[in-house]
Amino acid sequence: MTIETLRWRNNQLEMIDQRCLPVVIQYLSYSDAQAVAEGIQKMVVRGAPAIGVAAAYGYALEAQKSVSLTKREFDERMARAFDVLAASRPTAINLFWALNRMRSRLDHASKKENILVARFLLDEAHAIYHEDIEINKRMGAFGASVLDDGMCILTHCNAGALATAGHGTALGVIRSAVTEGKKITVFAGETRPFLQGARLTAWELSEDGIDTTLITDNMAGHFMKSGVIHAVIVGTDRVAGNGDVANKIGTYMVAVLAKEHDIPFYVACPLSTIDLSIPSGDDIPIEERSPKEVTGYQEVRWAPENIKVKNPSFDVTPARLITALITEQGIVYEPNQKKLKALF
Repeated sequence: MTIETLRWRNNQLEMIDQRCLPVVIQYLSYSDAQAVAEGIQKMVVRGAPAIGVAAAYGYALEAQKSVSLTKREFDERMARAFDVLAASRPTAINLFWALNRMRSRLDHASKKENILVARFLLDEAHAIYHEDIEINKRMGAFGASVLDDGMCILTHCNAGALATAGHGTALGVIRSAVTEGKKITVFAGETRPFLQGARLTAWELSEDGIDTTLITDNMAGHFMKSGVIHAVIVGTDRVAGNGDVANKIGTYMVAVLAKEHDIPFYVACPLSTIDLSIPSGDDIPIEERSPKEVTGYQEVRWAPENIKVKNPSFDVTPARLITALITEQGIVYEPNQKKLKALF
C-alpha cells in the first residue's frame, strides 16, 4: 500500500489526519501558514521529516495567498508566516531546516514579482517533498545491510511513511530489507501516550504484509532478555553535534535495555536531522504536551480529574548507547562530533 502522508491537490496542501488512523482514513485541506502550523501542533501530521515538508508547503501557501499585496506587505506577511510555522513544534530540527531553506529561496528571489516568488517557493516545497522520499530510499538501502535474514527488529514510535514524505526512515530500512528478499519480523512498541506504534506503525507494516507483533512499551525488556529481539531501529527528531539523539519519549529506556542485553541500537536519520549547532543532547529543547494525552485518549478518560501530569514528548539517548546512525550518506558507527562534522 502506498501511503500519501501529504499531497498537493487543487493548489492546497492535503494531509492525512493521523489522529484518526487506523480506523478512519481522511485528508484535511490547508490553504495558509497558520492552518498548517495548527495541523502540526495538533498532530494531524507528525514525524520530523513530514513536519519539515508540511512547513515548507505552509510557507509556499502563504506566498500564494499574498501575491496581490505590495512588496513590503508581502515581506511582512512572509516573516510572520515563518515565525508561526517555526513555533509549531520546537524539538524537530527538520522544521527549521525546511523553513530556513524556504526563506533562503525567498531571499534569492526577493526582487521578483510576488507571483513569481510564490511560484519559486512552491517549486522549492515540491523539491523538498521529492528529495525526502529519495533520501529515505538511500537510507533504507544502507540500513538494510545491517539486517540479516530472519532477524526480529524492535521499533519505537512511528518512523515510517507516515512520518515522512514517503518510505520512512526506521521503517524504510525494514522495507528495504524486505524488498531485498530478507525475512524480517517486527515488534512494535505501542508508544504511549499518543500510541503512534499501535495506531500507525502496526497499521503501516501490516498493510505492507510485514510480520508485525504489537507489544506494550514495558514489555521490551522481557522480550530482549528472552532472546526474541535481535536489533532495535528507531528514527529521530534531532541529533546533537556529539551524536546524542532526541526521539519519542521512551526511546532512552529502550536504548538502555538494548545496551544491557548486548543488542545493537540503530538510529535512522537524514542529514537534515543533524544539528551541529547544538553541542549535546542536554541543549535540545524538549516539547511538553497537553496532560490530556496522558489522562485519556480522544473521548475515553482513565485518570482522575485533578491528578498532576508530566508529558514530555521526547527524551534524549546519549551517543554512547547508539551502535550507529544510518544516514543517506552511509552508516556512522559510534557517532561523535568528528564523525558527524565529516558528513557535511
